[in-house]
Amino acid sequence: MSDISLLRRRLSVLLRRLLQGIGVLWAAWSLTFVILYILPADPVSIMLNQGEQSMVDAAQVAALKAQYHLDLPVYQQYGLALRDLLQLNLGRSIISGDNVTSLLWQALPSTLLLAFSALLSALLIGGGLAAAISVLAPGRVKSALLALPSLGAALPTFWLGLLLLQAFSFNLPWFPAMGNHGWRSLVLPTLALAVPTAAMIAQVMNRSLSEVWRRPFIDALRLKGAGTAHLLWRHVLPNAAIPLLTLSGMIFGHLLAGSVITETIFSREGIGRLAEGAVSAQDIPVVQGVVLTAAVIFVLVNFITDALYPLLDPRIRAGKTS
Repeated sequence: MSDISLLRRRLSVLLRRLLQGIGVLWAAWSLTFVILYILPADPVSIMLNQGEQSMVDAAQVAALKAQYHLDLPVYQQYGLALRDLLQLNLGRSIISGDNVTSLLWQALPSTLLLAFSALLSALLIGGGLAAAISVLAPGRVKSALLALPSLGAALPTFWLGLLLLQAFSFNLPWFPAMGNHGWRSLVLPTLALAVPTAAMIAQVMNRSLSEVWRRPFIDALRLKGAGTAHLLWRHVLPNAAIPLLTLSGMIFGHLLAGSVITETIFSREGIGRLAEGAVSAQDIPVVQGVVLTAAVIFVLVNFITDALYPLLDPRIRAGKTS
């Protein structure tokens, strides 16, 4: 296959992925709109905290509903919201009146810092565990290590977070129990989010490492005198890591979903806390903004993954199929 044909093929694949990503964003945003619309609660009533003895003027309620187009039929609300979205206008929070884009920009850095620190920790823990399992001889130690990924994957994030709080904030006051101040406040949330993710990575890497160790080129390199450590770092791990890219979008999506629980447990400001408050108040623009932001990150991760595949796998770069 010529270089021009290969380039056209890759551009066609990326364009198709881009169109699919746009479809995913539209579907996620639209589904969120529908779900929030059919909920029985009224966001304006929640904002004004109306009760049976509320003294709020009905005209004020009507004015607020008109301001946020909540007095219109659902199809008109959807059309106006979609028009604003196409103009990159996410609207304003019904509860606070703040610009949704500004709220997201304020909350996103903290969540991304937590997600990336958890991802790095999960890669080190999960990848290290899988690498250790792959080079150990069969025995009790290897059997015990093989059970760890399943155990870690079964741990609920909220339970692990509460356990870490009890152990290292209350019993041993080594780390703060809440807040976003300093690196110490990042340790426990990172561990709570990283351990289940590391278990997922270890399971995938363990299967992939086992398959690579059995390939003929590894046996050939052994016959040439290559040691286990050299084979592991130079040949086995790079080849075994390629399947992990396929799960990169799911892994990062898992981290973003886990951040909602983790930030709530540790009282950290971020996308998770913003989403939790917006859902409780049925703040439609903010919830849609949070969902759209998560979907954009998910689509970008998958798009970057597709672009990186040819760089990591020579078979794809050469236009061959396995």
